[in-house]
Amino acid sequence: MDAVFSAPWRPGKHPANTMRLLSAITFLMLFSTAFGAGAAPLPAPHQVDIPLSGGTLHAQLYKPDGNGPFPVVIALHGCGGLAGHSEPVLSRYRDWAEQLLKVGNAVLLPDSYGSRDLGPQCRVKERERRVLARRQRVDDIMASRQWLVQQPWAAHDRISLLGWSNGASALLWAVRPQSSSRSVEPDFRSAVAFYPDCRVSAGLGWSARIPTLLLIGAKDDVSSPPACRQMIDGARGRSALTRIVVYPGAYHDFDRANLPPQAIAGTPDAALPEGGHLGTDPEARADSQKLVAEWLAR
Repeated sequence: MDAVFSAPWRPGKHPANTMRLLSAITFLMLFSTAFGAGAAPLPAPHQVDIPLSGGTLHAQLYKPDGNGPFPVVIALHGCGGLAGHSEPVLSRYRDWAEQLLKVGNAVLLPDSYGSRDLGPQCRVKERERRVLARRQRVDDIMASRQWLVQQPWAAHDRISLLGWSNGASALLWAVRPQSSSRSVEPDFRSAVAFYPDCRVSAGLGWSARIPTLLLIGAKDDVSSPPACRQMIDGARGRSALTRIVVYPGAYHDFDRANLPPQAIAGTPDAALPEGGHLGTDPEARADSQKLVAEWLAR
């Protein structure tokens, strides 16, 4: 799989870099084992309630057995929401959460829409109730971190962010230097954004205060690969480590399992964007799994 890289991360010869590389290799070996056939299904997550200004943020938590402390990934759903009709976590997010859990991470999935008694936000009009990525969803991220640093089982210095689409857009706002919350320390460890909408951030001189990886398909016509590249390129020299990977031939939702490539136009599903294409790209999906494992193990 050929990918287009920007601001690549390469381990150096310093002993600390070597140790991080060995840690990443070990993590990848464990991660590969977790993907193996015949793995026993994991138990369902349990709901936790997180204090939020003006209400309560409901979240689903996957946590390894034991007392920890465990590294934690805050996973941020896309515009279709977190839950399905009969399941608290849609399979696309459960797939990632269970894989991360198997290699020792706790995974917290805040429900930004259900907590506000709202459904999917993909096709919400200007005058309807909306949850904004740059406001309410950033509030959810910060509230989740505040809650996690109060949990004795959480490794407070290894809390990372992982987001998809609208959740990834919220992540981009949350990692900007201007969004830092000094009342909660330490900061997030790292962040991974799957196909965010970068168009606004690209025009605002975006930069990140923590290492941030962005993954997107070259054929993504829901988000904008050129805007994401412009955003990442523009952050060079005034940002924490940033990297973009653009997968040739891949559409939006390329990491979602068993989704044949398809056009969205004409579908009535409110949990889908109004236009563009979606679909699994097996090679991009496999490569992104490896890159996420490496990034979180840094």
